Amino acid sequence: MLQRTSPNFRIASLDQSSLPITAVHTSELTFETHLDVSDDSADAVSLLASRTNLPKNAIKHAMQKGAVWLERGKQLKRIRRTKISLRVHDQLHFYYNERVLNQQPHPAKLIADEGSYSIWFKPYGMLSQGSKWGDHCTIYRWVEQHLNPQRPAFIVHRLDRAASGLMILAHQKRTAVYFSALFQKRKVEKKYRAIVSGEFPSEATIKMPIDHKPAVSHVKRLSYANLSDQSLLEVNIETGRKHQIRRHLSEYGFPIVGDRLYGGAGVDDENNLQLVSCYLKFDPPDNQSPKEYVLPDEFRLRV
Repeated sequence: MLQRTSPNFRIASLDQSSLPITAVHTSELTFETHLDVSDDSADAVSLLASRTNLPKNAIKHAMQKGAVWLERGKQLKRIRRTKISLRVHDQLHFYYNERVLNQQPHPAKLIADEGSYSIWFKPYGMLSQGSKWGDHCTIYRWVEQHLNPQRPAFIVHRLDRAASGLMILAHQKRTAVYFSALFQKRKVEKKYRAIVSGEFPSEATIKMPIDHKPAVSHVKRLSYANLSDQSLLEVNIETGRKHQIRRHLSEYGFPIVGDRLYGGAGVDDENNLQLVSCYLKFDPPDNQSPKEYVLPDEFRLRV
């Protein structure tokens, strides 16, 4: 199990023995293996190829997508370079899952490049954060590979995989710390739009605890389509509990269209989750006047 500590990663606990390779499905392979480095002249690809019997090209492919980790002392990080120098007592951790590695993210779109940070539209299905199995489908990895000039990208807040909308990516550690503090102090104004089933009241404040913690959402109906019996809503949240908007609207009796987790949508439902982050306002780190970002029309929800 990996435990994240910003900006580095540490291991909470890992089985250091090599685990057997097992098939999840007939065409899908998944396994993990952990090995100690005893020769500082060895290279990671050769060591992993010897341990797993996978072709070196497959290991390089998985490495580029974030499935290989190097543990050195108390530090744990992904490694992508095949020629990285190893040391005796280093440990390599390899998490291989064909299904994960074969996934392809939909492209994110740059909204504004502000130098030390940028604003992006995250599409449905793109992740905010990776896992030990890889991170090539994350917004931060997409940004690192497609922003010009290239810069590191740090996550400072999250959107559900099934949600879409505006996200801030920091490109300096100090900028990431600044934005993380803004979000923690609730000094970033956020607005969401959602399409729900039914005719929602003109306005409502939903106060329903989530996981035994207070949670408050303010909801305003923007429009109602009688033909489809759907309402377009604007939502502001005072708290940021997990899946707060989805859970609040569902428990209030107006599930979000396309919500397969809380709304009863089936796996064959043609709609993706109709929830989008559409507005951000905050004081930027350069002490200029407040910045506002509005979702472009092409990504807006309509009923």
